[in-house]
Amino acid sequence: MKNVELKPIALISVYDKTGIVELASKLHKLGIKILSTGGTFKALASAGIAVTEVSDYTKQPEIMNGRVKTLHPKIHGGILGRLQFDGDTMARSGMAPINYVIVNLYPFEETISDDSASHYDAVENIDIGGPAMLRSAAKNFERVTSICDPKDYDLIIQELREKKEISLATRRWLSAKVFSHTARYDAIISDYLKNQNNEETPKAQTIKLVEKSLLRYGENPHQKAWLYDLETNKLAKKNIRLLRGKELSYNNMVDADSAIDCVMEFESPACCIVKHANPCGVGQDIDLKTAYDLAFAGDKTSAFGGVIAFNKTVTKELVQQIIENQFVEIVIAPEFEIDSFKIDNLSKNIRFLETGSNKTVSTKSYEWKTVSSGLLVQEKDRAQVGNLEIVSAKKPTLLQKENLMFAWKVSSYVKSNAIVMVSNQQTVGIGAGQMSRVDSVNLAISKAKQAGFKLQDTCMASDGFFPFKDGITIAAQNGVKAVIQPGGSIRDEEVITEANENGMVMIFTGIRHFRH
Repeated sequence: MKNVELKPIALISVYDKTGIVELASKLHKLGIKILSTGGTFKALASAGIAVTEVSDYTKQPEIMNGRVKTLHPKIHGGILGRLQFDGDTMARSGMAPINYVIVNLYPFEETISDDSASHYDAVENIDIGGPAMLRSAAKNFERVTSICDPKDYDLIIQELREKKEISLATRRWLSAKVFSHTARYDAIISDYLKNQNNEETPKAQTIKLVEKSLLRYGENPHQKAWLYDLETNKLAKKNIRLLRGKELSYNNMVDADSAIDCVMEFESPACCIVKHANPCGVGQDIDLKTAYDLAFAGDKTSAFGGVIAFNKTVTKELVQQIIENQFVEIVIAPEFEIDSFKIDNLSKNIRFLETGSNKTVSTKSYEWKTVSSGLLVQEKDRAQVGNLEIVSAKKPTLLQKENLMFAWKVSSYVKSNAIVMVSNQQTVGIGAGQMSRVDSVNLAISKAKQAGFKLQDTCMASDGFFPFKDGITIAAQNGVKAVIQPGGSIRDEEVITEANENGMVMIFTGIRHFRH
């Protein structure tokens, strides 16, 4: 390549200027020429760093208020050029090879997060030149180092000092990081523009995943597992902090999520104990200690090694009570009193998770599940009961209504087929995950009896309709007096008749809560 400068060149154009002056200074001391644009150029020049402005380099001034400044053959040719194939073309065109592209993008996501931002503000913060330069550099990773994250500045300097160059493995890794970064950036823009139409029709969602942490293991210790940040809906995120205890596993995360969602259904102090993603005991009372007592008593056997979630602040006394009662994996609450962990016999292995005081539930959040043929996506089940239909001859008392609604809320977090039996705001028997509904009824009754509960005058919720009257018959024989269910079976009349013949209350919700 004749007549082309072969001194290494770094092109720097960043919105987030964190650490950029220090980086440019170190690059300059290593003999690397600095090209820069706009505000970055001013910041570097003000710091006394020798820097060339891109417009001086290309002999083409910025135009259109800066919309066009780096979209120039001398820039992109210098980035994309392969010396072994394109060297002569670069020499004829006066294109020097650019070796380092250090760019971060206009803050589109931050802009649209501000409710006061206009549509014009959003559009003007769609970066064009930045992604183009990053993608060009990432494509040509065989020669060019692309850097989009200030966290990687130290890595670059360290390699240059130790090896006098950036290794191919590092360039390839940084390239992959750039393409992940620009893909996420474009996905955020895409979803923003889709949502500007304010249409009621469902829109395809762009999945934006960012690796957050490596988990201890998956469902079994031989399986690796990761937590990714799913950014489809900020309101649906749970800002959970691990305050104390060892790192979480895959199963811990699943159980914790189920426990939090269930307990946050209740306004009064409540406790939900989850085992293998199913509630095994739920209680609600005027104080949190009693709510825990009710939940624990609901199924002491299954509560062993469970995940316990609360919807109010947890005290030291409550933590003490929990560890005296049972072995527990995780305790979750919006917050813990400051001295909650000052307990002599508190195991270092128990995890304490703080969710914060905000009830982070959104009607527009989604959930995901992989299948062999792809990825299933659906809206989260946030359906609320509208008009309850009393279909029995007997009308419910106020207490029965309260217990039926309590049972109905819990049933939506129990794996189908789900049966939940409740007395005085306490689950007394839960039948989960059975292949037939009558089996779930039998299981709930069996567990209630094992726990020592008398089923006389209990209330029962079913997440789906009763296809036959057998479940109602067995429930009535064991003392159940009120049932809430979706209705909708071709045998509804037969089921209602069975309820009436047994003097039971029956309410239809018109919606179901299957959970697979």
